[in-house]
Order: sequence, then C-alpha cells, then structure tokens
Amino acid sequence: MKRNRLPELIYIGKEQEKLTLHLFFQIIGKIRMSFTPRKNHWWYITLYISEKGFTTGAIPFDEGFESFSITFNLINSRLEISVSNGSYEFFELKNGLSVAEFYSDLRQLLKKLEIPVTIHPKPFDQNIDRSFSEISDIRNYDREYSYNFWKVFRCVDAVFKEFSGRFYGKTCPVHLYWHSMDLAVTRFSGREAPKLPQEARLSDKDAYSHECISFGFWAGDENMKEPAFYSYTYPSPDNLSEEILQPSDAKWIMNNGSPMAILTYADLQKSFNPREILLNFLESAYRAGAKLANWDIEKLEVPPLKSL
Repeated sequence: MKRNRLPELIYIGKEQEKLTLHLFFQIIGKIRMSFTPRKNHWWYITLYISEKGFTTGAIPFDEGFESFSITFNLINSRLEISVSNGSYEFFELKNGLSVAEFYSDLRQLLKKLEIPVTIHPKPFDQNIDRSFSEISDIRNYDREYSYNFWKVFRCVDAVFKEFSGRFYGKTCPVHLYWHSMDLAVTRFSGREAPKLPQEARLSDKDAYSHECISFGFWAGDENMKEPAFYSYTYPSPDNLSEEILQPSDAKWIMNNGSPMAILTYADLQKSFNPREILLNFLESAYRAGAKLANWDIEKLEVPPLKSL
C-alpha cells in the first residue's frame, strides 16, 4: 500500500449499505457452515478475499464427490455459483437489491444446480427476529459502496497475510467472520485458556478455548462509528493498557471489560507508508500482549530461511 492509494471507506451515512451487505454475507456464510466439516475455533464457516470480491472457497457436497463455491464478484456486480462439475450460474447484484430478493434469487440458483441447502433462516446477532425471506425493507445494496468495501479489505488482507507469516505457532487463515463482518487473523500460544462459564455462548467457548492474540479490521458499527483496526489478548493480562503502541495515533480502549488496541482507518490513510504503519501497529499490539502473558516470543518468531 502506498500513500493516497487507500480507497475511501466510511460508516456514518452508509449504515444501511453496510447492513445490507452484512446480511448477504450471513446468508452465504450460513450455507458454507451447513456443508463444511467442523474445524477448531469456527475456522470452517468464514469467507475469504479473492481477486474478484468475497468468496466461500470450495464447499463440499454430494458426500464429497462434488464441491461448489459462492462468490461476490464485485468487479462485475454478480453473485456467482461455480460447481466442480462445470456448472455455473449467476444473478446481478443491482442497486437497491433487498435481503429477501437476494435470499430468493440465491435459493433458486442452488435449486437449479441441484444443491440441497438447509440453513437457520434468521440473521445472527443483529436484533432482527425475521427470516431472510421476510426482510424486504432492508434494500440498500450499493454497488459502489460494496466495491470500495472490497478494495479496502483486499489491501488489509495482503498486510494481514504478511504479518501472519512472521509467526511460527498455531495461527488461523486470514478470513472474514460473517457474524460480525470483520477480517481477522489470530495467533495462539499453544496453552489452554481458562474455561468460560457454563452459560457462555457455545461460539465463544470454541473460539476462546486456548490463549490467543487476535487482530482484525471492521468497517464500523454502532460502538465504533468508523472503520478501524483492532487487537486484543485473551485472557487479557494485567496492565496491558499501559503498554506503548505504534504509531502514536493508536490507542487502548476498554471493550467488554478488557483493553483493546485501536488504530483508525482514517489515521492510516494520513500516513506516508500505510503498509509499514499497519505492520508496526500489529507488531506492537502483539508484543504488548505476548510479553505480559508470558508467551515465548523468540521461539514463536519465524526465522529467516538462511538461518534454518
């Protein structure tokens, strides 16, 4: 990433465009989850950045003899389904497309391709107690917003992958969680974390079964009303918020009772070398948490190939 090449992305004034796209992502994410074999920490339900937009990647079906993928092609404004037997179908992602229309069009294509799908038909964690087929009032799909959304996430994806490659321990792919619509990558110390209370959500119990430091980017929400990068350490060690972050614009905030490192996208846009600044933020947040949580930082650092 170079100066002045980062695309614009705002939250205020684009809340409904983001919500519409978010619910579209939840639908295809639920479809992936319904077919894909379980993997630790919910890594099997996520979406990925592609050269066209966002994709599920290959999803197995027909007892594993076939696979299909669902892709938001944001260059050509299409929702595409490709099948390993050569079949291909798509529909246009037009401005003003509603959640109900998207859900109906997608189900019709899946039926045409003879891919049987059953999902829980309501949004997750959005305070919407209606099925997707009934959500005709949320209809703010916007091609330009979605295209810029992808361009920003594509840039971030590349830097997150570079940062991820510096770590020798267990780490997840760089992927997008559709429940919260954030791009994330997580590092693990290898040690188990304290068990969560019995009444905790199952999703949290699996996500936080082991010590981790997570890094992510999201496009804003009601709590953080602008796009921002974040990092948190779980379990959160004492005095974490006293550690120095890079760059100087980065700060600690309290989130659910624990410190979270924050760097806003607007601050990154002002920088001369955003790639380097973002890497410095990620590295400083990691070292702050890893040091106080007694991770073996040196052992977990990827050495140069010539030293192997």
